[in-house]
Amino acid sequence: MTFETLKPQVETILSNTTQTVDERLLSVCELLENHIDYYNWVGFYFKNGDKNELKLGPYVGEPTDHIIIPFGKGICGQVAVSNENFVVPDVAAQDNYIACSITVKAEIVIPIFVNGENIGQIDIDSNTPDPFTEKDERFLEFVCKKVSAIL
Repeated sequence: MTFETLKPQVETILSNTTQTVDERLLSVCELLENHIDYYNWVGFYFKNGDKNELKLGPYVGEPTDHIIIPFGKGICGQVAVSNENFVVPDVAAQDNYIACSITVKAEIVIPIFVNGENIGQIDIDSNTPDPFTEKDERFLEFVCKKVSAIL
């Protein structure tokens, strides 16, 4: 399924106000993980109150021990500080990578902004080496923009 086909489905899920925000975010995770072959773990992290750390939100994939991630630590923690997309074609080449699973080969993290503030991010792990393209970035920016509208 192409990104263009998935966009209206993301919008439909997020506009369903009969579900909680977390239920909608989980549905987005499931949609992406089910329809994009190389998305093997899909989840959201959000700023944990006024602390300089991220807290795991809804996700699909292998369970993770990384419920709390300090700002600056790992790829997610770096995005919390840089406010920029981070595409990692080979996690083994990253010094500041927090391993979630030995099967993970690549990661992409895109920040979510509400009123100009980085309040969270979508994090995707792949068991495929170097799978992410600019199309993934643009699509995930779209997802994050739509998510920000319901937060």
